[in-house]
Amino acid sequence: MKQSALPLAALLAAVTAVPTLAQGRYDNIVQTEVLQGWDLPDGRRLAAVRLVLAPGWKTYWRAPGDAGIPPHFDWSRARNISAVGLNWPTPDVHVQNGMRSIGYTEQVVIPMHITPAKPGKPIRLRTKLSMGVCADVCIPHEVSIDALLDSPDLSPTPAIVAALADMPYSADEAEVQSATCRLRPTNHGMQIEARIDLPHTGGTEVAVIESGVPDVWVSEAATTRSGNTVVAVSEMIHTEGGAFAIDRSNVRITILGGSYAVDVRGCTAG
Repeated sequence: MKQSALPLAALLAAVTAVPTLAQGRYDNIVQTEVLQGWDLPDGRRLAAVRLVLAPGWKTYWRAPGDAGIPPHFDWSRARNISAVGLNWPTPDVHVQNGMRSIGYTEQVVIPMHITPAKPGKPIRLRTKLSMGVCADVCIPHEVSIDALLDSPDLSPTPAIVAALADMPYSADEAEVQSATCRLRPTNHGMQIEARIDLPHTGGTEVAVIESGVPDVWVSEAATTRSGNTVVAVSEMIHTEGGAFAIDRSNVRITILGGSYAVDVRGCTAG
C-alpha cells in the first residue's frame, strides 16, 4: 500500500467527527478525532485526522528539521484501503535553544485522500501515528486511531476544505520560473545546492529540502535570496553510512515565507 504526500487559526465546528484516544503516559498532550469527510467522483474518500495539542505543546511537519521527529502512519491494520495520500497544511518555523524545527501548535487537520480496495464498501481507518511532541522537553508520542468511514456523503467538510486551502502553493501557482539542483560528493555523503527562481514569498524565507530517498538525512538548509532566486544548500547523508543516488525528479523543495509557502516537486541539473 502506498503513502504519499500538513497551523490552522480557526476550524469550523460543524463537522461529523469520530473521537479517538491517545495512548501512553502523556494522554492529554494530543487529542485526536477523525473527520468522516466525503466521497469523491473518482471513488476515493477524502477524510482527515485532526490533532489538538495541549497548551504550550507543538508537533512536527513531515520534514521536521534537525530538532524534530518525523510523523509516521502505520496502515498495516487498516481495512479496505489500497492507498493513502496525505496532505500537509503549511507549517510554522520554530526556533528553540538555537535549533530550528518545522511544525504546528494548537491544532492541525491532516486531509487524507483514501483509495479503497473495494469501492463502495466501508473503510476502516485503523492506524497508529508515531509522532514527536515538544514543549520544555521533546518526546516521542503514539496515537491510536480507529474509525469506520461508512457514511456516504457528497457534502464537503468545512474543516477539511480549510486545511486543503492552507497547503503551500504549487510551483505553477507561485509562478516558479525554474528549479535546479547541483549535486557534489562530500566526505560523508552529498551536498545539494538548489536554486529556485520565484517571486519573494514574504519575510524571512526558509527552504526545506527532501531527498526523495528513504533513510537519507538532509541537514537544515542554509537559505539565501538574490533577486528573484532563492538558494538553499544542504548536506545529505545516508543513516547507515552507505552510498546512495539522488533522482532530481524526486527531490522536493518547500519555500516557507512570511506570506505564503511554495511546494516545488523536482529539479533539473544546475
